[in-house]
Amino acid sequence: MPTLAEIEAAAARVAEVIQRTPMQTSRSIAEVLGSPVYLKCENLQRTGSYKIRGAYNRLSRLTPEERARGVVAASAGNHAQGVAFAARELGIKATIFMPVGVALPKLEATRGYGADVQLVGDAFDATNAAAIEFARTTGGVFIPPFDHIDVVAGQGTLGLEIWDEASAPDTIIVPIGGGGLAAGVAAAVKQRAALEGRTVRVIGVQAENAAGMAASVDAGQLVTAEVHPTIADGIAVARPGELTFAIIREHVDEIVTVSDDEIAAALVVLLERAKQVVEPAGAVGVAAVLSGHVQDSGRTAIVLSGGNIDPLLMERVISRGLTASARYLKVAIPLSDRPGQLARISEIIARASANVVEVRYSRQNLDLNINQVEIEIHMETRGPAHQDHVLARLRDGGYEPRVTR
Repeated sequence: MPTLAEIEAAAARVAEVIQRTPMQTSRSIAEVLGSPVYLKCENLQRTGSYKIRGAYNRLSRLTPEERARGVVAASAGNHAQGVAFAARELGIKATIFMPVGVALPKLEATRGYGADVQLVGDAFDATNAAAIEFARTTGGVFIPPFDHIDVVAGQGTLGLEIWDEASAPDTIIVPIGGGGLAAGVAAAVKQRAALEGRTVRVIGVQAENAAGMAASVDAGQLVTAEVHPTIADGIAVARPGELTFAIIREHVDEIVTVSDDEIAAALVVLLERAKQVVEPAGAVGVAAVLSGHVQDSGRTAIVLSGGNIDPLLMERVISRGLTASARYLKVAIPLSDRPGQLARISEIIARASANVVEVRYSRQNLDLNINQVEIEIHMETRGPAHQDHVLARLRDGGYEPRVTR
């Protein structure tokens, strides 16, 4: 584990390039948690995430001979941008390997920082293997995304800022993928707390579809977890690092997981109430609070770790988040194929104070009678109770609405 002195030295180095991101209070999230909440807005950091901290600290410690060889990294987004930016600032050639299907904004941003981008592989494992082989054959220095003490120390500088800006919080909630951020923050705040005679609780949060660190901690050893598709692709890591696992097992007090629906709902809350654009991986801490996975934990700081979200993904996530928070209702209703049915249903919905935003017809459902059609109605609602009210009014009108996703 990096010492407090090493993390403080890293803070002095990264101060050359990073922004001191805001620490905002959130009344709406505090009302859910039952204690004060601070949001550390690393989504507003240069390159759009905390990753620049570890990348710059690692690259700044390379020898002149290593710098001359150039650096190599593999990433689908934030690590790529952090390494590319740090390399540009230090005058080092960077070659970044990214998956073929990487989001266009992340690809263009990485190229914009001056890196040579190589698109290889449909999945990250293939991309990472190609980067490692390139580094081996060319002599470039491979920069891992999390499993290096310089990277961990660089991410730990965020912990020092949180400790000072939130006046020594009782709890810090941190996203976990490979574990570099959580390990660095835990190393920093646990040592600072011990020095000041205080205690602090660190809670890590993973996407339930990609919980490699949680599985490893539960097993007491490094394991490779099965990863399923998740909107939180920034923390979708099947096997965490050896160094980060060792630190987190010792110094992170608890790891919880959240679903994609819970993450999507948290993104909507952050947009509406905190006015923050956050990528899904960066919102898992808020999701853990809003979904009740983290209970009253004293003065609490939550890390919003990144804001690099593809606008097309944001559109889908907002829609999913509205549905998950009962703000959007889709129903399918079988009807007799005769005039006037839509007008009658629309009147019922209007009287129930819901707003119809989309209507679709289908005659292809084999469960329908030959003289029936199915109508799918999308409407805006005001929460679970209002949705129940709308469904009850439709049933009272003689219809059989089926809620769809």
